[in-house]
Amino acid sequence: MGSTAALFLARGGMSTALIDRGPLCREASGVNAGTLTLHMTRAALIPYAIRGWEMWQAAEDWLGRGVAARAVEGLSLAFTEAEEDLLVQRARVRQAEGAPIELVDPVRAREIEPGLNPAVRRAAWCRIDGFASAYLTGRAYRHALVDAGADVREGATVKGIDRTGRGFTVRMEGGETLAARRVVLAGGVWLERMLGWLGVHIPVKCLVNQLVVTERIEPVMRTVLSIANGLLSLKQFDNGTVLIGGGWQGIGDPDMGGREAIPENLVGNIRLACHVIPALRATRMARVWLGLEAETADALPLLGDVPGVPGAYVIGSVHSGYTSGPWMGRLLAQHILGAAPEMGLFDPARLLDQTPAGQETGEAIPL
Repeated sequence: MGSTAALFLARGGMSTALIDRGPLCREASGVNAGTLTLHMTRAALIPYAIRGWEMWQAAEDWLGRGVAARAVEGLSLAFTEAEEDLLVQRARVRQAEGAPIELVDPVRAREIEPGLNPAVRRAAWCRIDGFASAYLTGRAYRHALVDAGADVREGATVKGIDRTGRGFTVRMEGGETLAARRVVLAGGVWLERMLGWLGVHIPVKCLVNQLVVTERIEPVMRTVLSIANGLLSLKQFDNGTVLIGGGWQGIGDPDMGGREAIPENLVGNIRLACHVIPALRATRMARVWLGLEAETADALPLLGDVPGVPGAYVIGSVHSGYTSGPWMGRLLAQHILGAAPEMGLFDPARLLDQTPAGQETGEAIPL
């Protein structure tokens, strides 16, 4: 998201520097499952996800090189009565937001995905799901940003940002400072800390998602699969590996990063994958890694002006953010460049922390 905003700002004629403490797009943008999905996107974000999905499929046109994006069908599945009720509810609210999702019976679901467990009760089918190689994201953006004239600084750590009479002073590790008229904060689970540099407190929750990839095997599936309760995402890449996700939690935090997998959660995630596609029981796990995902109190994005700080902007905490991320970044760039964004932003001011000390913030997670 931050890289897309920087790219379109640079192309819009603004002198742009992008600062990343590591290689570009190697945090959440580079280690997520690469799923491009409407099934797992919050209903309110469906119009954004559709435009983001379109951008990924045409990445070579606007980014200059692709990220191995593929458009495939997607199925969200129900194996229990409770999952079926949830599946129907989730499908209807997404249809209302424009998602091309249809409810199908078990026979039709197994025609679409022959390897499915016959115990499936019902499915929601979407013709425009897909996936990309998240690992390729940073390389693609780096080339595009440099070509656009942006000053790309990888391996550079920002220690703080001070407000000045004409804008901001960005303080770098090592003592260097940069003067800027505007700043965009795009730091995922670190956004709460970064907003603190400007005296703004918005709580950002850190999720530590575990992901598993198998050894290469013969084709066992051809769609992107998920479960209505959100505990599984499953896809097979062209090289034969199968990526298993679903938000099962590991150990870590914004200071340590993703530190350690929880074996019981790995077993649960893999058992669920094998239940959905029984052919996976014959394969072996090749690698496990962790990725940090940011989430706000209402599970909707931070996208817009930093409250009370003219010239400062924030972008992040987008559920299923890899799908809609490019579109979100483009919208913010339009806003900063003075144009009317093609879709509405998500005002961060709604999330200003006004909770008295010692009182927990309630969570109201939308569908």
